[in-house]
Amino acid sequence: MRTLDDVLADAAMPVHTPSKFDVGAALRKLAVDAGRAKSTVDTRRAAQAGQRLTVIARWILNAPHAAHHVDQLAQGEADLPVEEDTLDVEGAAVFASLLYLTGQHPESAQFWWQLAAGAGHRASAYCLHLHHTALGEQREAAHWLHQVLYDLGDKLDDGFFETVEAIARYVYPRPDGPAPLTGGLEMEVDRLADDGAPCMIVRRPDRRLAQALREHTRT
Repeated sequence: MRTLDDVLADAAMPVHTPSKFDVGAALRKLAVDAGRAKSTVDTRRAAQAGQRLTVIARWILNAPHAAHHVDQLAQGEADLPVEEDTLDVEGAAVFASLLYLTGQHPESAQFWWQLAAGAGHRASAYCLHLHHTALGEQREAAHWLHQVLYDLGDKLDDGFFETVEAIARYVYPRPDGPAPLTGGLEMEVDRLADDGAPCMIVRRPDRRLAQALREHTRT
């Protein structure tokens, strides 16, 4: 016959000597998990920046007077340096966008965007912000965002970001949005790049490229 002590003994929770808690291992796991979360956020942010930059670059390239401004930028000798006081700022922004969209000349695109941003072109500064964000270069991205917000003029137009966001939201999902580059345009850019060898930066455009862009925007 079982006694009360036997029943209580069977119902008792087993007692084990707890193993030593490894604080260092726990902290390392937390750090790894936090790093993975941060990496995921940074990757998503970079992808979004690249997507948005593509939309804005196409918008700039397909503007009604884009080819005219590139033609103005093409004035002068190709080998002569571009002077800021004679620079067609819009043309530099368009040319930078074209170079970026080829996917082959990111350094040249950055160079021409910097020329335009240095002359006060706010959209080019924002393109540089997105460009560096997409590359994970947060310090450079923050610099160009500061330029957009504070250094390019006394007061930022309150509608600037709203306009950019509207363009990004409206254009990207639309199948009839700004047309992607044609093979002819890419060939003209490659021609300029080859003519400029061994320089790493694609030289200023010429009227042949401006004409190719004019035909592109017509279609």
